[in-house]
Amino acid sequence: IADAVPDRAAVITNDAELTYRQLDERANRLANHLLSEGIAPGEHVAVHAANCVEWVEAFFACFKIRAVPINVNYRYVEGELRYLYANAEAAFTIVADEYAGVISAISGDLPTLRGVLRLGAEYEAALAAASPQRPRIQRSSDDLYLLYTGGTTGMPKGVMWRCEDVFMAAMNAAR
Repeated sequence: IADAVPDRAAVITNDAELTYRQLDERANRLANHLLSEGIAPGEHVAVHAANCVEWVEAFFACFKIRAVPINVNYRYVEGELRYLYANAEAAFTIVADEYAGVISAISGDLPTLRGVLRLGAEYEAALAAASPQRPRIQRSSDDLYLLYTGGTTGMPKGVMWRCEDVFMAAMNAAR
């Protein structure tokens, strides 16, 4: 879509608006940053923030390098977060500044968590330093998105979606 209609609005929020070209470039930069941090295809990257443009960028960046994005409910408390991060075997997290403290508090209990990128100045600096070129990684419609559901009967449960299914069903692209 970024190649076909680069100047069309892709994401509009109360705080920001990105065209498809801008979204593609920022997602490329984040993808390249994640690669530089050692994130490999199939590894899990948690996105721990409320709805924001950076959440969308992270989602697409993960797919660009065949990493598995994981949603983290920003309302979860320490015990739920410790469980979710461990259960998901998160290798990296992109976290909003207001939730970074709890990540620091539980990171010692998360042996698979190798890196944290905080939204804000740190995030923008990482993007500025990374290449805007699309990563040269063969992609697959079978790449995964790990969606954690929160319920009233216990801890969150991870549900695997193929990326093709996310785009066609969950994001209503079939319409």
